[in-house]
Amino acid sequence: MRKTVTALGLVTLLLPGCGIGGGVDLSARPEARPNPQQTQPGGQGNPTGFNRWVEGFRPRAAAQGISPATFDRAFRNASYMPDVVRRDQNQAEFTRPIWEYLDNAVSETRLSNGRAKLSQHGRLLQDIESRYGVEKEVVLAIWGMESSYGGFRGTTPIIPALATLAYDGRRGAFFEEQLIAALRIVQAGDISPEGMTGSWAGAMGHTQFMPTSYLQHAVDYTGDGRRDIWSDDPSDALASAAAYLAGYGWTRGQPWGVEVQLPQGFNYAQTGSTRPVSEWTGMGVRLTSGGAVPNHGAAQLFLPAGARGPAFLTFDNFRVIKRYNSSDSYAMGIGHLADRLRGAGSFQGTWPRGDRALSTAERQELQRLLTAHGYDTGGVDGRIGPNTLSAVRAYQAAAGLTPDGYVSADLLARLRRG
Repeated sequence: MRKTVTALGLVTLLLPGCGIGGGVDLSARPEARPNPQQTQPGGQGNPTGFNRWVEGFRPRAAAQGISPATFDRAFRNASYMPDVVRRDQNQAEFTRPIWEYLDNAVSETRLSNGRAKLSQHGRLLQDIESRYGVEKEVVLAIWGMESSYGGFRGTTPIIPALATLAYDGRRGAFFEEQLIAALRIVQAGDISPEGMTGSWAGAMGHTQFMPTSYLQHAVDYTGDGRRDIWSDDPSDALASAAAYLAGYGWTRGQPWGVEVQLPQGFNYAQTGSTRPVSEWTGMGVRLTSGGAVPNHGAAQLFLPAGARGPAFLTFDNFRVIKRYNSSDSYAMGIGHLADRLRGAGSFQGTWPRGDRALSTAERQELQRLLTAHGYDTGGVDGRIGPNTLSAVRAYQAAAGLTPDGYVSADLLARLRRG
């Protein structure tokens, strides 16, 4: 899985190739990974060194319960994969505004294909919803985002890919953990080493589970004794995605969020805060239709493009989607795609489409300038997290700007002027 960082309105994608061609910008998998910048020494970058590493790995695998027979079977045809290392070391970074991300997430092609899959697998999806309490459109949206409804599941052999990355990658400990998990899957009889395929970084099947997430959340929905997320039959994979969300507290009937309109004179310092719906209502927040915001528990004010873009109140299910992928943009894409597949319309608010995304170097510069002005961002890493957003809002308020936390080229230019 790659790390996806979302500044308000800006989506930064570090692509390890974990998602495949059908997902939205190669969407991340349900498994948290360490910061890609936290690298570890790799191997020697050659097949001979790889073979020595495999032999050194054997006792570590045995200590984790992997039998000699499983190990030998899994590594019988495994070899060093230089292309996997090249991909890991040359992850291109793409930064683009959230509205472009959402345009892709709810493209006409994705919507039409989703409706066709809903018709084809309607009974299966309804049964999964009944069993796990996760709406069928949400499961369908994950399937669509992760592998284009099974069209792009990946063909890379997982065990040699993970072994290569454990030996010669930047995150050796992480990939060795994933490799152990993959061997456990083989040992349990769910899939053969030859049949275990996916993305080059280890994500597998229709819903792109990493091996450790598979062990924790995959289910045998068909009852054939195997948790098969790889085959053309998507039943186990779709049920596993639902089980994953249910396991993190999905609430059936609760929306991920609702688009709202804010009253004139609204205090934008409230951006990002979580309050009971009654308090938001008391401040004059309404649905874009003018109706009252439904009470689905505490709600957070989310302004992905600042005061000039659409406004949302998000509920706890938004947090649950983010357990699948920690990006706000991904969670919003899943939620909106599910709503559209359910028959809802587009967002009513307009996006500031004239804005551009900041590069990594520009985001780092913004953090340095904020810190120099006395607004601590908690470090300079080019990633716009909660500390940086708090610093942005504090700076905006002190400068007489709308304190919506929106990171933009205009804000950077103002900081440069001092």
